[in-house]
Amino acid sequence: MGRALASTLLKAGHEVTVWNRTPGKAGDLSARGAREAPSPEEAIEASDLTIACLLDDASVRETLAPAIGKLTGRTLVNLTSGSARQARELAGWLEKHGVRFLAGGILAVPPAVGTDEAVILYSGPRDLFDRVAPALAPLARPHWVGEDHGYAALYDMGALSGMYGMIAGVSHAAALVHAEGGDVETFTREVLQPWMEQMLPLMFADVDPDESNAEMQATGLETMISTSEEAGVPGDLAGHLRASLWEMRRATA
Repeated sequence: MGRALASTLLKAGHEVTVWNRTPGKAGDLSARGAREAPSPEEAIEASDLTIACLLDDASVRETLAPAIGKLTGRTLVNLTSGSARQARELAGWLEKHGVRFLAGGILAVPPAVGTDEAVILYSGPRDLFDRVAPALAPLARPHWVGEDHGYAALYDMGALSGMYGMIAGVSHAAALVHAEGGDVETFTREVLQPWMEQMLPLMFADVDPDESNAEMQATGLETMISTSEEAGVPGDLAGHLRASLWEMRRATA
């Protein structure tokens, strides 16, 4: 992801200085005009704006700790995936050192960076976001979600949770069809994908209670679970159904 971000900024005509925890991994970027710094300190000194994209929160802290003095009075945008708590704690630490800070969450896979489909969520001071958004815009559509530094991570993890929920449903559906000898490829292409595309808009629409009876939904979920058990599909693949059934039963209690 870091390579995709740097590459996109180079394409947009920005002067880019890069640093990687593994020396030499930025060779292709250097060949295209990026300057590879030998240390985080030198990378930070190259610009008023530093973008961090590392493995996790711990690696960000480990990288910034010895260079924190260089960040004083400058702006850091952290696009490393993490939790809302981690983002807030990082914000508090950076504030003590006089660092301007925006937290971010990337809603895109690396090949999509720089395209119209990519979105990056940002949280932190609105005036800071407005100031740096033009520089960040080539990466993806910048979307500010609030002053609370934790919101970008919160919304990012929420969006990923929805995505993985869909993946779990698709995996369960394929396992169910396969267990009974069905043609998984045909089922996925001709039945499941069109059905999910049809249903997706309804997931975010106001549903008339008379058209979506909770008791009827709960009964349908029980049937799906029993069908899975009869087919011998592992119970963990049906976890999303059991969770939904629990919610339905609570709604009808």
